[in-house]
Amino acid sequence: MLILFDNNVPRGLSHALPTHQVTEARQRGWAELKNGALLRAAEEAGFECLITVDKNLRHQQNMAGRKISLVVLTQQRFQLLRNHLQEIEAAVQRAEPGTFTLVEIPYA
Repeated sequence: MLILFDNNVPRGLSHALPTHQVTEARQRGWAELKNGALLRAAEEAGFECLITVDKNLRHQQNMAGRKISLVVLTQQRFQLLRNHLQEIEAAVQRAEPGTFTLVEIPYA
């Protein structure tokens, strides 16, 4: 799966997704793109999943009819994420076009 990391996702997370091709938004020159513009650019470039920690994105964008899935993490610190890598990978594996998946990462 071709995955795009939003600017707020730690790059170390890519190691938890070894069977996927991961690119960061800033690598594509999309660091300034927000919400709908980022989703459109990602879809047009063939990305299948956007991973972000922007919890409001789900309320700001209608995912119906989208070709891309959205996986939202509730924390962005890698120290917290690394204890939940299997959950994150499972969410990515289940992601279907037009879906939204929230991965709850406790702050502890």
